[in-house]
Amino acid sequence: MKPSEASGYLWRSAQRSHVGKVRQVNEDSVLARPDLGIWAVADGLGGHQCGDKASHMVVDALAQITPTLELDGVLAIARDKLTEVNDSLTQDSADQPGSTPGSTVASLIVQGTSCAVLWAGDSRAYLLRDGKLRRLSRDHSQAEELVQSGLLDRRDVVGHPASSVLTRAVGARGGLELEDVRLDIFPGDYFLLCSDGLYNEVSEPELERVLSENDCESAAEALLQLALSGEARDNISIVAIQVELEQDTADCCETAVNPVFFSRPDTGES
Repeated sequence: MKPSEASGYLWRSAQRSHVGKVRQVNEDSVLARPDLGIWAVADGLGGHQCGDKASHMVVDALAQITPTLELDGVLAIARDKLTEVNDSLTQDSADQPGSTPGSTVASLIVQGTSCAVLWAGDSRAYLLRDGKLRRLSRDHSQAEELVQSGLLDRRDVVGHPASSVLTRAVGARGGLELEDVRLDIFPGDYFLLCSDGLYNEVSEPELERVLSENDCESAAEALLQLALSGEARDNISIVAIQVELEQDTADCCETAVNPVFFSRPDTGES
């Protein structure tokens, strides 16, 4: 049974992944599996050959997860899968000196009426609830450490040299450090997963406005176009995810009995 069916919730999602205006290769990968209750954005590191491979390995590993009845169980499996990817990437780096493959990851995992955000690096997860945008993840970067220590104003993070120096990533070192937050789900919740190619171009007030005014499909496209209207020096990846009560859908359309999950292909570049 799908998690969304078990809870009486319906999940809709849409995603975009774009190379941007400057880079030749898209090293980002995205995952949208409403049937599994798993979504993710991964931003590859280490150059186009390394980064592309690493981000695909991350989303492929998460796509292999079989949901259990408990969120803790799914989280444990996700951690194990990502640890296996981390071990493989660090071994590749040891076998091929000069090769440093790695990837960030920001994932949303849903089970019943609860969910968790699991991440490493500076790809982000946001929640729009009651019209207010809240960042669920914190960047694993030197810039964030400077902010937390009071040595850097948060308004000065974008463009600061320390913002591109990550303190955690899949494949960055032998021991993978993942962070997670857990929360209850409410009808109307609206999640956004994105790589830094989005939030470095589009401010959080703009993210809030676009999500508040659009469904997930329209929001994903609008956010991509906003990012591309700037310099877009990095790859841009977006996954927008909405939840509603099955009964709410039954009142307005015929898909409640056999829920339809709206999603673009699991991974790839638009």
